[in-house]
Amino acid sequence: MRDIELRGMFSAHIILVLSIVFSTLVPSLFLDEFSVTGTHLLWLCVCSATVSAVTIVLYLLLETNPTSSKKNSPSSKVTKIFRSCLLFFISCVIFHGILVLYGAPLLVSFRETFMFAVLLSTFTTLRCLCMLGPNVQAWIRVFSKNGAMSIWDTSLQITTICSLFGAWLGAIPIPLDWDRPWQVWPISCTLGATLGFTISLVIAPLWIYWHKKHLTYKCR
Repeated sequence: MRDIELRGMFSAHIILVLSIVFSTLVPSLFLDEFSVTGTHLLWLCVCSATVSAVTIVLYLLLETNPTSSKKNSPSSKVTKIFRSCLLFFISCVIFHGILVLYGAPLLVSFRETFMFAVLLSTFTTLRCLCMLGPNVQAWIRVFSKNGAMSIWDTSLQITTICSLFGAWLGAIPIPLDWDRPWQVWPISCTLGATLGFTISLVIAPLWIYWHKKHLTYKCR
């Protein structure tokens, strides 16, 4: 494990954290009455778009997927991009379906539910696409027992689990009769997912650094 690679991860994660802060604070300077709870749907769109753009740029620069650095024909690159977009859309649909099965309204707040699914896909699926490419078998390998082959795989495991766990925790206050504005669907869930993702971005490189003597990775 190279320390320079770990520093690169930490820098990338800090930039991602700043992108979330940017999408939360900066629009309020240009849009009247913009807030996470007051204009939640708009915030979901801004946050998803900002984090997606920053994620793609960062991992293109860092080249965390070694196979992506190999020379490919233009047609194969177009195919890879198309498959990635298709998998991302499928992920959004699957997350949306899961949310409905877990009690989200089917027709009421449809846009909010779908944008929450997009946010979850941004925190999880998009990172898989950037790090592993549109290779579902590689995704399964990473999330299987002892499947991580690099510190980036370990980071992916931590951020994905924390994002989903945060979304699940965020659903707990919804049925309580506190009558708070942030209890409206899906505000607390999106805040939980975002907080879980943000915290995981900080703790992932720290956890890897703390346990680096015990982490051993198989060759790719």
